[in-house]
Parts: sequence; structure tokens; C-alpha cells
Amino acid sequence: MSKGANHRDHPPAPVPSGPEAVRNVVLVGPGGAGKSTLFDHLVGARVPGRRAREGEPERSVGLTVASVESHGLTVNLIDTPGHPDFVGELRAGLRAADAAIFVISAADGIDGVTALLWQELAAVGMPRAVAVSKLDLPRSDFEETVATCRRVFGDAQPLYLPLHDAGTAVVASLGLLGQQVFDSSSGERVARAPTRDEASAIQARRSALIEAIIEQSEDDTLLDRYLEGAEIETDTLVADLRAAVGTAAFFPVVPICPATGVGLEEVLELVEQCFPSPAARTPPIVYSPAGATLSDVSCDPDGPLVAEVIRTSSDPYVGRLSLVRVFSGSLRPDDTVHVSGHLGQFVGHALEGHRDHDDEERVGPLGSPLADASRPKDVAVAGDLAVVSRLSHAETSDTLSSRERPALVEPWVLPEPLCPVAIHALSTSDEDKLAIALQRLVAEDVTMRMEHHAETHQVILWTMGPAHLEVLLARLEERYGVTVEAEPLRTALRETFVRRCSGQGRHVKQSGGHGQYAVCHLEIEPLARGAGVEFVDKVVGGSVPRQFIASVEKGARAQLAKGVLSGFPVVDVRVTLTDGKAHSVDSSDMAFQTAAALALKQAANEATVALLEPIDAVAITVSDAVVGAVMSDLRGRRGHVLGTEAAAEVGWSVVHAEVPQAELSRYPIDLRSVSHGTGTFTREQQHYDYLPAELARQQRVEA
Repeated sequence: MSKGANHRDHPPAPVPSGPEAVRNVVLVGPGGAGKSTLFDHLVGARVPGRRAREGEPERSVGLTVASVESHGLTVNLIDTPGHPDFVGELRAGLRAADAAIFVISAADGIDGVTALLWQELAAVGMPRAVAVSKLDLPRSDFEETVATCRRVFGDAQPLYLPLHDAGTAVVASLGLLGQQVFDSSSGERVARAPTRDEASAIQARRSALIEAIIEQSEDDTLLDRYLEGAEIETDTLVADLRAAVGTAAFFPVVPICPATGVGLEEVLELVEQCFPSPAARTPPIVYSPAGATLSDVSCDPDGPLVAEVIRTSSDPYVGRLSLVRVFSGSLRPDDTVHVSGHLGQFVGHALEGHRDHDDEERVGPLGSPLADASRPKDVAVAGDLAVVSRLSHAETSDTLSSRERPALVEPWVLPEPLCPVAIHALSTSDEDKLAIALQRLVAEDVTMRMEHHAETHQVILWTMGPAHLEVLLARLEERYGVTVEAEPLRTALRETFVRRCSGQGRHVKQSGGHGQYAVCHLEIEPLARGAGVEFVDKVVGGSVPRQFIASVEKGARAQLAKGVLSGFPVVDVRVTLTDGKAHSVDSSDMAFQTAAALALKQAANEATVALLEPIDAVAITVSDAVVGAVMSDLRGRRGHVLGTEAAAEVGWSVVHAEVPQAELSRYPIDLRSVSHGTGTFTREQQHYDYLPAELARQQRVEA
């Protein structure tokens, strides 16, 4: 996301005339496919004096956005991370975009992780094209890659074919529709007529492309005319190609080689001529504060303001920066807007660090992003992106709307962070700053959850995986000067009585003056899991005066909450008061509370009390090929496999199991290994069950 760099070193921000003059394009692909390299070269092709970074770019961990002017259009390019730990950033990029360039390597093919990324696009109905990279590597094969695309993705057809020199370098592309060669062998891109062999290669693939395009045409006679030998005008084919891409069911393929410039103009031309404008896309669902759907939201610069914060970051010079997508209306500096955030309402539960809020704020300066820089911007119209400064209350996924008609945009589907890590500050000074720093990180990153565990008293960060955690810890240290380290994650266990037993609590202190006197006899018996704690009074004859019965119950419940043997709360027991003694002067409420606690402690020992551990219900979605490996891994985690069922997608299954919570802290990482990066799972605490004896002994030693 762009920072507060000096805008005087860059060309002025592009100014779209309206939504039809905007193209929002997200670049998606697996790590190492060349996605960020393509982003750099596309920006460099449209921004004079801006050179692409040399060598392989560092791994992307967040969105990078650049707004460039191209033939009268504003093209907002959005580079996304390919690592699975940052799928939340990818989904944010999809919300900001209207179409996608999916980058795959001809040398590496399409693996399970690549297919999952493609499914992310399919899930939101994103129009997309495929850019095939790494064509200059010896093991690359463009034809095989296209064939694999058709098998895995669907109707994928090349718009261009790559042309190599005598070695492996890609020096030109053969245009199938225009039947021209775009030659970069001289260092400059030159359009020329094809040679005989090149023309033959074009004709061999052109028919299949044209037939696939005109199948999407609204002109029912076009295919018949073509099959009868009529020549279809290029403009007609381009218009039908635009319609075909817009269906999100036809995927043009473009070979690229950024190092030689091949494919850059071809990609940009495809974006300009065939990708939909924001006006052609359906906006997300928008609600009123009362929960009613606002069905009249449209991509109209003159309509009421509806915008969404796509990403939030902090800049040391200008403070909080918000990348905003405007869906309706226009956003200007100094506007006063309604800021609404109700993330918990959509995920179904409260989220620590993401309080529901409705505020009014004045919009700070607007910027047009250019990767690591920003240029001043006077207005962001419907369909456009802008960086907004100094929105102190706005968080990622919040809605900006007009004060006259507050609105709430339904956020994109957020991935659930399932990898917990307990942390603590290294010093007292770090501890003082940690709470504020974590609060700011949570506001920026909706894929991070923060938990202050009430029982273990640990600060737990729920992350997407080790790479995500590494980034979060680096931000804590670099931005906020807070150094933390991880510590073993403690599990919130429970104690329970496993057999009927009894105990006597005798609290007698009489040494002159007002003393303390209380004796009570308690019987304890186990109940079924989930039954809770019951207290029964069976005192006869008034051995415990009526006014102290409640004191015994209060003392017993307090001690059960603190634990009787290992310091964990006691659950699923019935405590019965059977007898006791009192003194007419020295007995008191506190004395009987203490006596009840002593009775429970006397009854508790390793023979009468066992430890319980939390058990989670998990549902793991994996390909059929690895179901056996997943089930074997679950058994190694003391899990109980309940069964499997077919997933919605052919060739995939859902494995249902119950697994001890303590065995799941690294499961997101290990599942990736077992499933070759394609498995996903959900977890939900189900119940408590007995901790194995050996682990229980170890736990008692540590306690």
C-alpha cells in the first residue's frame, strides 16, 4: 500500500471521467509465478521514468496498488500475495477489483495450491484472463500449459502465441485475432506481418479461438456465417470477446516475458478493451443501520456515498492510511462521512479488538497510489480507488457513507485464523506498549484475532500460519518498538470427580474473644458430561443452621471454580451437604464458606479426581487422494474419526473428527504438509473428555 512518498517525483494522478473510464484489475497467482514482476513491468510501461525492480521481487505479504493512465483510462493494478497465509489480503484485493489477471508459470504447471487460488476467483464470479510466465526457462511448455488450463480451469483459449529466438528467449507474440506479430527482438515493440510459418501457426489456433468467442455472441447468426466461410471483422470479435470475458466462464490466455517486454502491451490492451468497468459489475450487498437492504446502490458518481476500507496501514509520517474502494457517490478531501464497522454482526460473534462502532469523521487528503508512493487526488468517483489519510476510527472492512444516509457494506468472506500463538513482552516497558500496538495491528489486519484468555492469562494471537505470524511480530518491533517472544500455549483444562466420595471440613479457631467455628460434611458424586455443578442440602435436625446453608454452597462453588487438586475448575459434580456443626457465637458466613472448601480439598486426591481436556469437532476438506493420510494423521493426534462425506466439489471429501484441542495448535501447518497445501478445516469446541493418565500426571507435576 502506498506511503507518504514525495509525489513531485511522479507524474500526476490519473483522473477518470467516470466509472466507465476505470479498470480495477487484481493480479493473482502462486508464489514464484512472476506475478509481482509482471506488476512492476506493467506499471513501468505506463509511468515514464519508473523502472521495474531488478531481480526477483521479495515475497509479497500485502496488497500493492498502482493507479496508471492508459489510453485515457485509469487502470488500478492490485498485486496480491500468493502465500496461503495471506489469503485474507487476496480476498481484500478481490473486493477492490472488477477483473483479474491470473499468473501461472509454464515451467511449474498447475498444482493444488494454484487450483485453490483459481477457486478463490471463481467463488466471487470474477472475470479473468491467464498470463503464462517463465516461458524462457528450458522446461517450459506453453502448449502443455494451455492444455492444463483447459482441463483444470475450463474454457481457456490463447489470444497470442509466444515466439522464441534461436535460444529460449521469448522475443515476440503472434496475435491470433489481428493476425499480426508483435516483435520485441530489437528492444522496441514493432508490429509486423507474419512470415509463412508464423501465419501457419496463427491459422492453426485461430479457428478454435474465434468459435469459442462467438459462442458468447448475442448475434445468433454469427457462428453460422463464420462456419460458412464469412470473415468476421476484428472489431466484432473484440466486442464478443469482451462479452465472453464478462461471463467469467471464458478465459483468454496471454504469454508474457517481462524481461523482453513481450506480453506487456498485450495484457494492457486486453484490460482496456475486454475487462469490465466498475459500472458493469454488481456492487456488494449494502444495508441500512436498521438492517434493511439498500437495493438502489449503483455505480453513480452523483449518488449517495458508499465506500469500503479495503486495507489499513500506518505510516510514520502521516499516520493511518486507508485504501478505499468507492462503490457509489464521490469522495473528496474534507468531506464529513459516517464510518460504520460491525464485523461481529457478520461473522456471528464478538471479535476482541474489533468493536462495533458508528462514528463521524472528516476525510483527510486523498492520494492516488503508485506502489510505494502516493500522488494528490482531488476526488475519488464511484468505481475508483483512493488512499485516504487520517481516518482515525476507520478499520479494514469498515464502510464510509454519507451522514444523510448511513450504510453498511457486507464485508468479503474473511478466512478464519486457526493457528494460535501465545506471546509475552520481553520487558516491562514493552508490556506497557504491547496492548496499544496489538490494538492497532488488529485494526489493520482482519485475519488476525487477539485473545486475552481469562483462564490461562495468556495473550494469544490467532494467525493464518507461521509466515503471517512472522510478519505480525516484525511489525510490532519495527513500527511500535515492541519486542515479544512466543511461549508454550496452555490448555484450559477441567477437573472432575470420578467416583463417589466424602470429605469433612473443620474450620475451628478459638483462642479467646470472638472465634471461628464451622464443621460440614460433604458428599461428592460425578455427573454426566455437561451437567455442570449441583448443590443439594440434606441436613436434618438443624445441625447446620438454615442461615449458613447458603454459605456452604457459596464456599463449595467458589472452591470448585478454583480447582481442588491441580488448579483447574471442577465440572459435572453433585455436592451434597449431609451434616455439620455450628457454634452459637463463633459460627459465621465466612467460617462455613471456609469449611466447605476444606471438605472438598480433603475429598480430592488422584484416585477421586481426574483431569478433563477440551475436545474440538473438526471438519477437514481435502482431495480424495489424501483422505487416508489425513485420517492417519488425526489418529496420531489422539483424534477420533467420526466419518467422511463427499464435498461439494467432485474429487474432494470432508473428514469429520473429534480431536483434543491441545493437538490442534500446529494443525494448519501440518495439514498443508499432509495435503500438499490444499487442505482446509474448521474447528469448534465440542465438549470435555478425560486426559490420558500419563499426560495428567505430567500436568500435575507442572502445576
